[in-house]
Amino acid sequence: MKSININEILGLIPHRYPFLLVDKVISVSHGEEIKAIKNVTFNEPFFNGHFPDHPIMPGVLIIESMAQAGALMVTSAPEFDPSKKLVYFMSIDNAKFRKPVIPGDVLEIYVKKVQTRKNVWKLDCTAFVDQAKVSEALISAMIIDR
Repeated sequence: MKSININEILGLIPHRYPFLLVDKVISVSHGEEIKAIKNVTFNEPFFNGHFPDHPIMPGVLIIESMAQAGALMVTSAPEFDPSKKLVYFMSIDNAKFRKPVIPGDVLEIYVKKVQTRKNVWKLDCTAFVDQAKVSEALISAMIIDR
């Protein structure tokens, strides 16, 4: 298993500020599973409006952070060429939100491959804060040519 720093992340997926929602990959087994983190800070632009007096990370952005971690699991494989291919988010099933994510939290994201068929991947995604599950979803993604 290997870790991936922010500079390597920038080379693997096209997301940039303010939409890059993975800060570091703790460990990855290429094409099988990944553990990544998102440091949630009060400086995030979405906290200005969600909600001004009670800041909560939007659930859709938690899902997006899980999707980005899944994309990193796929794109970090040695045979994947991110200059020629992209990973597109296709669908989400069984999304659940169990606890609010707030500034100061460290969102730990776990993604495991469920199956692949040709260029379509199904990913089991779970997010934790302080070992408490905050969200889960089954995400599908497709590898496409750039």
